Amino acid sequence: MSADSITILKGSEVPIDGLAKKQVLLVGYGNQGAAHAKNMRESGIDVTICTRQTNAAIEDGFEVATIENAGLFDLIILALPDDVQPAFITEQLLPNLSEGTTVGFIHGFTVHYKLCEFPEGIGVVMVAPKGPGKTLRDAYKAGKGIPSLVAIHQDNSTRTARAITLAWAAGLGSNRAGVIETSFKDETETDLFGEQTIIVGGMLALMKASYETLVDAGYPKHLAYIECCHEVKQVADLVYDKGIAHMLEAISDTAELGAYAAIDELDDETLRTKLRNVLKTIQEGTFASDMMNNKIRHLRGDFKESEIEQIGKEIRSFMPKGTDG
Repeated sequence: MSADSITILKGSEVPIDGLAKKQVLLVGYGNQGAAHAKNMRESGIDVTICTRQTNAAIEDGFEVATIENAGLFDLIILALPDDVQPAFITEQLLPNLSEGTTVGFIHGFTVHYKLCEFPEGIGVVMVAPKGPGKTLRDAYKAGKGIPSLVAIHQDNSTRTARAITLAWAAGLGSNRAGVIETSFKDETETDLFGEQTIIVGGMLALMKASYETLVDAGYPKHLAYIECCHEVKQVADLVYDKGIAHMLEAISDTAELGAYAAIDELDDETLRTKLRNVLKTIQEGTFASDMMNNKIRHLRGDFKESEIEQIGKEIRSFMPKGTDG
């Protein structure tokens, strides 16, 4: 597959037959796991839940099982945080697997960075919906779906891993939107890069720096927050719905001209160098190492106590819902 070529499958190209008369064990019942379980069940797939806190799964009508029963299932989906997966797989999952079983991942992190190894005969696959659990569930209930990335890292002994993977994606409702074939590597590295440079990290950096620039220049903090933080959703929703060109057409001429001017000012070689540096830490595994070494525990809390968050709480307290989109 070339770097500029992808395969997108839809409808009957993503058959659900691969999980007919097969049993799925879903490990973890958080927002993403619960959405997978409910969508698949309503698509006619037999799903059992494995989780330490069983109350929610039982209340939702699912049967529960322990990981010691993993060998009884055809597909085992891991809906666990990336940092706990390696130990869980090595210590609890692998000793209970049967040959021919397929293990499914929602994100490629653990497999791509070789944080665990699976023996021959065990399928290793991925279905990664491009959205949070709530979006996945809401789209399904509305008769729609969100795209998913799928990948086959290793086939199982019965050579059914791809059929099972497509059936899993169909069960989520992604066949209604589009299923994109990719690799664990490309899914992992692009996902981490997008999160860090724009969706979370880059957005937070720009909002905070812009807010503080206005405040340092003497402008009221509340106005600075509204302009640099609160209104972000309005523009993001326009891009999400119909694309960048539509967003530029929808905003005022003043805002559009300002956008072009800011792009010319901000997008320089310094920015591109920083973006390449972020990508390098992802490609070389430095970020993965920091994640597994729990570096995050030293970084949490800064934004909770920051001025920008306190001003944001005040703005949200009197801004009517629905004014941000």
